[in-house]
Amino acid sequence: MASEANNGRGYQQKRKSLPIFATQPRARQNPWQWTTQALKFFFPPTIRVRNVRVMKLYLIRHGETVDNIAQVYAGVRDSPLTVQGVLQAERLGHHLAAGKGSLTHIFASDLQRAVRTADALLSAQSRDGSSPRPTVKQLPVLREQNFGFYEGKAFYTRQQDSRKSGKDHHRLQHQDEPGFQDVESKESMIARTNLFVAKHLRPLILGSHSEHENIVAIVSHGIILSHLWRSILSIFSKHTVALAPGLPVGGGGATQLEHLGGWSNTGYLELDITFSSADTMAESRNTAAKKTADPSANEVDKVDSYVLPSTFKMLVKTINGNDHLKGLKRARGVGSAQHDERQKKIEMFFKKTKVS
Repeated sequence: MASEANNGRGYQQKRKSLPIFATQPRARQNPWQWTTQALKFFFPPTIRVRNVRVMKLYLIRHGETVDNIAQVYAGVRDSPLTVQGVLQAERLGHHLAAGKGSLTHIFASDLQRAVRTADALLSAQSRDGSSPRPTVKQLPVLREQNFGFYEGKAFYTRQQDSRKSGKDHHRLQHQDEPGFQDVESKESMIARTNLFVAKHLRPLILGSHSEHENIVAIVSHGIILSHLWRSILSIFSKHTVALAPGLPVGGGGATQLEHLGGWSNTGYLELDITFSSADTMAESRNTAAKKTADPSANEVDKVDSYVLPSTFKMLVKTINGNDHLKGLKRARGVGSAQHDERQKKIEMFFKKTKVS
């Protein structure tokens, strides 16, 4: 009996010394657990992606000028607006203020035709005091192409029986004259617009957020705006830029994004820039910010280093928008004249005076 008792105690001691998993009942496993984990690994759940507009951008040409009417070259030549040009700018200002939201930033060429147009946009803005009133930031880098020797000279028509343009033909006749200055090169204009995008526009895009989107107006000139558009296009990844459905375009076929057409007086290109990702916008900002700090004029040619993350997309909403000019007629006799701030508006001359 004693030996049996000893054997019983020995068995219990051996049982106590066994690993814990040998004494505990095995937990019942879900037969679908492995399958579920495998499916999650090979087919991760779909992430809901939403588009948040972070910037509305307008590229705007100035109003009609005296030199436009005279049909002379006016690049850096500081041609003033006509009476009609001021009315065009005021119409555009009210049009943008009525349904496009309050402008947060206004950039303009420092030439008076662009500044006066930008001032009209600013004057039309209504403020509720919740956000600071923007100022017009004047920048020489946004000036029109410098036409050099041809500034102020009449447009030259193409010569008959010649493949050269009138301007090229005129150059051959006068390039050896003392003081001759040639037209600003395409490369020079591209360098200027790249610099503007790198130093002013791109940081503004990265600094935007959904709570208070930036609404930006850039008032400049016809030729330089075409180069500016292509500089903006170059900072977006491939396949992240699109035309709005039903957008009327010329040419009868697919419009190349690089060449959307020209700008009429106070015509505008309207762009929506959105951020599309399930990740935080701050992460994309930080990633992109590491690529550029304070770009110099020598660095802006390296376009690839300034490409935004592919989470930023751009939609072309309007090309050469001019709905604001519908019904605007030229005032007979004075519409083409230089605008004088000291003069009364044309409507004042037709108001009936009260007879007491």
